[in-house]
Amino acid sequence: MDVTADRPSLTKGADPILSVRNLETTFAVRNSTIKAVRDVSFDLRPGEILGVVGESGSGKSATVNSLLRLLPPPPTAVTTGSVVYGGEDLLTVPARRLRAIRGKEISMIFQDPSTSFNPVQTIGWQIAEAIKVHDRRISRTAVRARVIELLTMVGVPSPQVRFGQFPHEYSGGMRQRAMIAMALANSPKIIIADEPTTALDVTIQAQILDLLEKVRTETQAATILITHDLGIIAEVADRVLVMYAGKIVESGQVREVFTDPQHPYTLGLLASLPRIDTAMEELLSIPGQPPSMSSPPSGCAFHVRCKLTQGRDRCRQEQPALTAAGGSGSHLAACHFSDEMESEAISIAAIVGTDVRAGTRP
Repeated sequence: MDVTADRPSLTKGADPILSVRNLETTFAVRNSTIKAVRDVSFDLRPGEILGVVGESGSGKSATVNSLLRLLPPPPTAVTTGSVVYGGEDLLTVPARRLRAIRGKEISMIFQDPSTSFNPVQTIGWQIAEAIKVHDRRISRTAVRARVIELLTMVGVPSPQVRFGQFPHEYSGGMRQRAMIAMALANSPKIIIADEPTTALDVTIQAQILDLLEKVRTETQAATILITHDLGIIAEVADRVLVMYAGKIVESGQVREVFTDPQHPYTLGLLASLPRIDTAMEELLSIPGQPPSMSSPPSGCAFHVRCKLTQGRDRCRQEQPALTAAGGSGSHLAACHFSDEMESEAISIAAIVGTDVRAGTRP
């Protein structure tokens, strides 16, 4: 994972295309309420790839599904916050207006294309439907030509033949490509990709990532990329949000976050990466388990697993704010003692044989 190379900035100085502020989402489960998303705020700029990482249950998918109101109420409720796109708050616009935005201006690549496509309709028909729902006047000939153009763009072989095939006739990689084609069908300004490379072999993963980068370069669409894989974020993302227990605990440019982490959770994720250039008796892991979101711990949610806490009351009682860290105004971390991360990083480096401050990576 190499994050030492500078990427050309496509977003420098650009105004945000999407602004999320103080987003909170809850799930009603039996007799309890789960706070799945807690006070999440971020901006997305044109042409930017924003990575979102964290363990399962950290609130990544719940956050992006909340943006487009894809979580059914009840049992889900977005209790506070705003999602401003084009001067409109997507959390309060009428349902008809939201339907016009979904799939046209903001599109989504879902986690599992095997379950996202209708198994009894052809791929071509389903992509065509995504176009026709936003353009009722388009002719059958024009929509077929557009679908074949999209399938060609995403690298599906023999697109004229594949147009009439069903999802089970596509391989996993081709289904994911077809899902990307559907997401691109109406030239959206924002693409949300939820684990787009899950369950794909590494060769197909690389092809999908190259495709997302090509789309970003050619269309200037902004992308929110959710993944567990830090290597993917290092390869393609411009900025990264690290989430834990429904909150953002660190954010910033990928290079500064990965080479100079300012939150113990981020450091733990980086230290747990496997290495191929050093003999390791066992993989490192973050001790303990993520907290129950029905009754999250007081103070910093990570304190029960954190080496920096050292029994200090402030960690147990006071929830840390996301503030500037690491000497950069764009690098934020929610840790009371981030100034002590230097010594913590050195101790981790001694174990894994990696200097996280120098930018060398597995």
